[in-house]
Amino acid sequence: MEIVYALAIGVLTGSGVWLLLRPRTFQVIMGLTLLSYAVNLFIFGMGRLTVGLVPIIDILRQADPSLYDDPVPQALVLTAIVIGFATTALFLVVLLASRGLTGTDHVEGEELEP
Repeated sequence: MEIVYALAIGVLTGSGVWLLLRPRTFQVIMGLTLLSYAVNLFIFGMGRLTVGLVPIIDILRQADPSLYDDPVPQALVLTAIVIGFATTALFLVVLLASRGLTGTDHVEGEELEP
């Protein structure tokens, strides 16, 4: 399962970088979104996922950190998802405004000659 997880992160990162290098603004926005998904998966995977452990400290047990699940990566990813959604919505509004003002959606602001 770790190989599938690592491949998914790699494919998302590669696709995101490829889309970032495209000339159209919408493709750049989608590239940033894919990169943010890859980073979220990476952070979530670094959180040492365990099954069956409690996420809070139990007073009756010892204070051994290996007995507990780490909630910090999950909280970071949840926060990053919300911020990423808001940022993507803002980028799309700016994209629509820029397209309305300039008449093109190229990053440079002008159509490329064929």
